[in-house]
Amino acid sequence: MTGNCHNQTYRLHNAVFARALPVRSDLFKMFALAALTLAVLVTLFWKVGGAYAVNLRDIPDYIRVASVNADLQSVAAYPDLFGSDEKSSSQLRAFTKWSDMFARFDRQLSSDNLAPEIITLQTRLRPLQGQSLDQMARAVNQIMNARPYITDSRNWGKTDYWATPLEFLKRGGDCEDYAIAKYTALKMLGVPESRLRIAIVQDQIKNIPHAVLIVYTEQGTLVLDNQNQQALSGDAPGRYRPIFSINRQAWWLHTDPRATRMASAY
Repeated sequence: MTGNCHNQTYRLHNAVFARALPVRSDLFKMFALAALTLAVLVTLFWKVGGAYAVNLRDIPDYIRVASVNADLQSVAAYPDLFGSDEKSSSQLRAFTKWSDMFARFDRQLSSDNLAPEIITLQTRLRPLQGQSLDQMARAVNQIMNARPYITDSRNWGKTDYWATPLEFLKRGGDCEDYAIAKYTALKMLGVPESRLRIAIVQDQIKNIPHAVLIVYTEQGTLVLDNQNQQALSGDAPGRYRPIFSINRQAWWLHTDPRATRMASAY
């Protein structure tokens, strides 16, 4: 993504919200966001003529600093992310930037000759072993937020590029690169997939799409954001409206329940 975190899918956002700008009513904004989520859904499936399940490479065991924590495997219930409704699907083939990132990361790693950036990250993560998920998430947020923010156009000469964690550690990156690096660091600490999602959201202050990492802790949902050094709660509506979220197991489409109720009334 660029400094504004746009990509091909997000350009649909401009077409939807450009028309919404002159209208300030909450009702219109709710329907505009509903239209955006529908546009995202249609674009993803149209792109591949129908999406199917795909196996994504996991991070290799030799870069982990802890085995997967069995106590964290199950999640009793997923709170509504920013107060949204969500529907899940295990069909991931449409998310090529996500799957390509995993494939590149796997090719970049070598158990015989680990990159110094990965070794340094392992050293920084080891003292976090044994801490609560809440504590680990907050520490990882600060570690990664110390990296420089650099747009994709400046870093890679592309409008949208999902960097691997190694590329991010070497060169910095933009919003989704921070989220992916945090996701990887927590996986290295033994946090299971079920606790983590990359979320694409609408920043209602800047009126642009954005990417954050969602962590489901026993104390509630945490949002790890490169725009904030402190981990924030994702349990209630606030600055962000979620569009979709994803991990290696599935993806979730998020909708505003108020818009759904309003639409059903007509």
